[in-house]
Amino acid sequence: MTDADALAVGQAVAGLAPAVLQRFFLQSGEAVLIADGENCIIAANSAFLHLSGYRLDEILGRNPQILFASRNTPEFYCAMQQALHESGIWTGEIWDQRKDGSVHPVWLVISEVRDEAGQLTHYVATFTDIGERMAASQKLLHLAYHDPLTHLPNRLAFESQTELAIRGCERAHTKLALMLIDLDHFKAVNDTLGHATGDELLKSVATRLRECVRSSDIVARLGGDEFVIVLPDIDGILMASSMAGKIQRYLAEQSHTIGPHGLYATPSIGISLYPDDGVDRETLLRNADVAMYHAKDAGRNNYQFYAHQMNEAAGERLQMENALRQALASITPQHSPFMLHFQPQISVATGSICGLEALARWHDPVLGEISPVRFIQIAEESGLIQPLGDWILWEACRNIRTLHDAGLNDLRVAVNISAQQLRHENLPLIVRGILDCYELAPGDLELEITESTAMQNPELTRDILQQFADMGITLAIDDFGTGYSSLAYLKHLPIHRLKLDRSFVKDIETDTNDAAICSATVALAHNLGLEIVAEGVETCAQRDFLSRLGCDALQGFLYSRALPAADIIEFVTTQRNAAD
Repeated sequence: MTDADALAVGQAVAGLAPAVLQRFFLQSGEAVLIADGENCIIAANSAFLHLSGYRLDEILGRNPQILFASRNTPEFYCAMQQALHESGIWTGEIWDQRKDGSVHPVWLVISEVRDEAGQLTHYVATFTDIGERMAASQKLLHLAYHDPLTHLPNRLAFESQTELAIRGCERAHTKLALMLIDLDHFKAVNDTLGHATGDELLKSVATRLRECVRSSDIVARLGGDEFVIVLPDIDGILMASSMAGKIQRYLAEQSHTIGPHGLYATPSIGISLYPDDGVDRETLLRNADVAMYHAKDAGRNNYQFYAHQMNEAAGERLQMENALRQALASITPQHSPFMLHFQPQISVATGSICGLEALARWHDPVLGEISPVRFIQIAEESGLIQPLGDWILWEACRNIRTLHDAGLNDLRVAVNISAQQLRHENLPLIVRGILDCYELAPGDLELEITESTAMQNPELTRDILQQFADMGITLAIDDFGTGYSSLAYLKHLPIHRLKLDRSFVKDIETDTNDAAICSATVALAHNLGLEIVAEGVETCAQRDFLSRLGCDALQGFLYSRALPAADIIEFVTTQRNAAD
């Protein structure tokens, strides 16, 4: 405002009747307090009395210091007085104290009033309650730095707090541990029980994580089912290991009660140490992530410390995943980088080939021949198993059609189905459509699921398998004995065959435990009315032992490795001609 403007405003105010000014003062919604030149209160309007809780007779003649709150330091008030002395006005946020002792934030404007001779005659102060505005601001600030579901610090807060913790450890020459925690099989909770149940489980996990660490430790949620804990000022690896074990116990030993469900949440934990594994937040988090994936590869529900060799393995895995994506994207009706090989299954009763198992093979132009164990695992972890599994189904049925055209109409072909494929309720319709496309009967196809897959989402699994059984498709449990299934549950599944895992067959001649397991499994299968197929048969002694136990079919290198479709036709034809 220019001097001319100020003069004009002053003249306008001076021209107002005293009654108008008095009414303005008394009826203003803004709290106003007037003190004389000695800083004694001489007037206050209703808005001020309402804001402060005082009656007028309780404050007249008193110093405004009665409003001072202890939250404001003496230095703060000194700065206020200096500003008033130098410029005649002070503006800012301040904590005031009400009559009842409560404090609240206000926006305060104090102005000096001087007469024509320049002598100080009055102080006029206006107060605006900013409590609601400050509360809203603090709420927005909290939301900006905290996860709205668990109320833990979010990624942004984790980054800033971890930077401070690292700098503190740098100055004190101490260590810091960063733990990245991922909940095992959390997606299955969302898929089977719904996201609301999953959210409640995350909240329960967050509470337990906060309870098992020190108050100085950082616990944050990065997103999804990923949490991070930062332990500053630790002695070394032993303390980090002890805390990781404690986290495992807190999360997994007791179930989380979510509505009617008792859910278990086991963690896979990757740990990196400052300064050994990195001196900045990004490197520590990246290395903890690498270690966490190694924890998952090691069977989940464990913790792994970062080692430099892990980066090489992680790089190889990323390269393979990218190559797998490109390979799947390049599939056309005329060309595929994948192919199916078929391994014969031999009937113990007749000695002839009674079926085939379809096994995927992949040759990458850069990486070369890749083990199915490796690329199938990566496909499952990355979500690529769905398109790969669909291709395998189509390709298997196309090859069954080729077998039929070659006169081999009595060979049932087994195809593995992944847990992800089985979660799709329309899978039976897809399989029926593929069979119709190649003019095949349901009896031409056998579908295998692993024991662990059978135990995931039991109700949906049983429903889908029943639809396959009603169609006339043979169903088998693969790798039997390697999972933790309930026999009471398995006996209600509409399965026809159990496949004895090769790990039990391998040492059946020398390991009495493996021999006992094989014997018990064969007896169990027959008692349930199921056929039993033994995998991994490589020696005549294994063949004879399994035959004596009563296995119905055998499969392994003793008879043949897995062969391409053209070779398997020749192999079967040659064997049958020799038998004739």
